[in-house]
Amino acid sequence: MSSRPTHVAVIGGGIGGLCLAQGLRRAGLAVTVYERDRSADSRLQGFRLHIEPTGSTALHACLPPALWEVLVATAGDPGPGISFRDEQMRPLVRIGQKSQNGRKPDPLDPTTGRHAVSRVTLRRLLLAGLDDVVQFGKECTGFAQEDDGRVTAEFADGTTATADVLVAADGAGSRVWGQLHPEADRTTLPATAMAGKLFLTEENRRWLPEELLTGMNAFWPRQDFLFTAVFRRRENLAAINARLGDRVRALGLEPERLLADSQDDDYLLWAFIAHRDALPGFTAQAQADPAAVRALLARRTAGWHPDLRRLLADSTPDTLYQTEFRAARRLRPWRTSNVTGLGDAVHQMPPVGGLGGNTALRDAHHLCAALIAADRGELPLPRALHDYEADMLHHGFDTVREVVRNTDAAIDRNPLRRAMTRWFFRTCGAVPPLGRAVLGER
Repeated sequence: MSSRPTHVAVIGGGIGGLCLAQGLRRAGLAVTVYERDRSADSRLQGFRLHIEPTGSTALHACLPPALWEVLVATAGDPGPGISFRDEQMRPLVRIGQKSQNGRKPDPLDPTTGRHAVSRVTLRRLLLAGLDDVVQFGKECTGFAQEDDGRVTAEFADGTTATADVLVAADGAGSRVWGQLHPEADRTTLPATAMAGKLFLTEENRRWLPEELLTGMNAFWPRQDFLFTAVFRRRENLAAINARLGDRVRALGLEPERLLADSQDDDYLLWAFIAHRDALPGFTAQAQADPAAVRALLARRTAGWHPDLRRLLADSTPDTLYQTEFRAARRLRPWRTSNVTGLGDAVHQMPPVGGLGGNTALRDAHHLCAALIAADRGELPLPRALHDYEADMLHHGFDTVREVVRNTDAAIDRNPLRRAMTRWFFRTCGAVPPLGRAVLGER
């Protein structure tokens, strides 16, 4: 073990960088996070993030136990599994509805728990207890290697910070990662997406079909693609405050503010994805005219089930969100140094299925374990970082490839291939052993 704790400088205070900081702090390592945002409230994204068991395992390992319990309580239940359906809502195949060993999943068990987490609340929880760790308003412009083997981060305000290890956790376009790997490149996929929310009022609950109110759905029409997910509160505000209010305050958080962030109204999220060439002018319309977007979606979904069309038409206009899809090109293995990275800084992927966020959390967990092992003298630091990067390179870019492949299939405009995909899903649903063999646990 070294005479002093390893000092880690993390560039970027997103979920991956903060998860890493929480884990390192918990293990007694010195860590500082440099975030370009001016404050913790600078990012107020409205959509929630699906935390899968991979992400749950990472958060459970890195967070103090009290923070983990608060996170689970303030999250929503995403429902059991995901159903693939056609545009008339007829089922094709359902996967993931069974829990491990046939038992009901335990939200507190990170190996089975799935959580719909408010991004605002998640960031606030990840910042808890890190007041002396996170420095806001620090835009990193690059780094320099020192003669003594350490590394110095350089910031736009003219300041610098020297550490044993520098971690690029500042997302796509990271200057640290770009300097370390100038060959890193990203491609724009020929896909565009529009997402929105329909809040679950009493009136909406009366007409919404049960299929949309239970779990997630992937609709595979003859053209385009639609995803839906319901977000329901796991506990009501009063129950959480009564049970966990003291714990929240002990973490230095304000219960009312934290719970208000996490307990927005229940809603049904939808995301419509299409080939960019099929929607000329869609990006400009999305930014300027929500009514025009809804009219365009109505034309694209002519002939779909009327409840799906109403879902798109009745969604709250100011929740509409349009995005393009970009993905990192696979990197060749590199020579390890004391500058590394995680999440979208390395392997950016389209926002499909929450895989990007969960992969960033997995990276943070594995990098945290590697740095702890090196600090304790269990492995030399170069070896620990090399092993982490080899695993991250393999898993991260395999996930990118999976997301890109799924996106390409969703926007495929070839009628024969789309028909074959629907037939394949329907066959897997009709022949359970085939579905289990091809799609996994069902």
